[in-house]
Amino acid sequence: MDRFQEMQVFLAVAEEQGFAAAARRLSMSPPSVTRAVAALEERIGTLLLTRTTRSVHITEAGQRYVEDCRRILAELEEAEESAAGSHATPRGQLNITAPVLFGELFVTPLLVEYLNQQPAVQIKALLVDRVVSMVDEGIDVAIRIGNLPDSGLHALKVGEVRRVICAAPSFLATHGRPTHPEQLREAQVVASASSQLLSEWHFVDGDNALSVRPQPRLVVTANQAAINAACLGWGLTRVLSYQVADKVSKGELEIVLQDFEQPPLPIHVVYQGGRKIAAKVRTFVDFCAQRLAQDPALNSPQQA
Repeated sequence: MDRFQEMQVFLAVAEEQGFAAAARRLSMSPPSVTRAVAALEERIGTLLLTRTTRSVHITEAGQRYVEDCRRILAELEEAEESAAGSHATPRGQLNITAPVLFGELFVTPLLVEYLNQQPAVQIKALLVDRVVSMVDEGIDVAIRIGNLPDSGLHALKVGEVRRVICAAPSFLATHGRPTHPEQLREAQVVASASSQLLSEWHFVDGDNALSVRPQPRLVVTANQAAINAACLGWGLTRVLSYQVADKVSKGELEIVLQDFEQPPLPIHVVYQGGRKIAAKVRTFVDFCAQRLAQDPALNSPQQA
């Protein structure tokens, strides 16, 4: 096994946090993976992983080596792709991340359509409600909601979303439609524990910022569950507009307090640039940006 193969094996063990999972990912036997890592550690004279009967942990030296492996293997892949002409033809694995519900509703259909167009590309999509380090976790393209920090990454704005308060028409007919955010303090509210909108709800009242801390009677662990409860007429909830766009368009939910909303949050497609961007990254970014920019749920002034 050459050095590049050893790097690939070690990186798989580090990312999968286990020898058996890495073996499945690489289509190798677990003993072969164990021997490869042991040979690598012996050759460089440093312990990269600490093993117990139940888990594998990366040492400090191992973490530095993980970062070096990602960089070296990415450069190797880029060189091979360039020689093979894949800067013109998309091929290889594409690693993507997006928020969970946004990924389910908007990104997954794009992945399917893109893969149908590009038979030589494979995609691994990480759908999580946290900011993923693109460098540390080997991500090629990320869809991010919110203002971006300064970085060396490239970003294309493809839309924006609002932070909206909504409820079912039946609930509003029974309990009345709130006319000011202060009324939410005593309102029947359902909230998601996974949302950053749980603790305080922020608004704009004229030129002044306004914060309201609701007292939800129902807290669930998923945004979709909170939306479902609202659709059943149980209470008011606060979500991002894309999450309820379809239900608002169908009349299942109505948005209230629009005049007090904060400025919309931008949506960006973020990717790592380089001397030569692989065709799989370039074509997916272009494809994704075009599709998302055309979606009325993400770009209409009256989006839901």
